[in-house]
Amino acid sequence: MSDPLALSLGQQFELERMSRAIEATADPQTLQGIAKQLLQAWQSQKAATQWVMRQQLGTPAQIAPGLAQHLVQEA
Repeated sequence: MSDPLALSLGQQFELERMSRAIEATADPQTLQGIAKQLLQAWQSQKAATQWVMRQQLGTPAQIAPGLAQHLVQEA
């Protein structure tokens, strides 16, 4: 059985492309910009995951964020 959290082939290629771009960048300001973009993407993904979990669990919004946060941290 395949790992449900495994990256797709397209995601693996994108990861490699971005890794190479980071490695090729020597300018600290450019690297800071990339880091900020990645941080924004990571937090957006966490928010989207929590929203999907609330939808799937059918729990009230005021209770689910704590539960979703706990589940996301365990993953």
